[in-house]
Amino acid sequence: MKTLLAVVMSVFVMSGFAHAQDKAKKGQKDEGGHTAAHIQQDIGNHRAMADAHLTAAKCLEEGKGTKVCHGQLAKDCKGLAIGTLCGMRHKH
Repeated sequence: MKTLLAVVMSVFVMSGFAHAQDKAKKGQKDEGGHTAAHIQQDIGNHRAMADAHLTAAKCLEEGKGTKVCHGQLAKDCKGLAIGTLCGMRHKH
């Protein structure tokens, strides 16, 4: 079930990326006034964050533990997002 949810969420996110790419390719600015170059940078950052989270999820599924998996997530997301968990809020 969690895998299916991750796939569905990925498809939803990717459709948003495709829309942003189309706008960027046409040389338009988005509603926030961002340039095509900025939009492309955001797309790359979002993809890198998504990849890092997928890697962390797989790590946890493999039973490596939160210390190891979240440690790698922090390394993979350094400079991309807020906090050590790449923008994710961790509730105990």
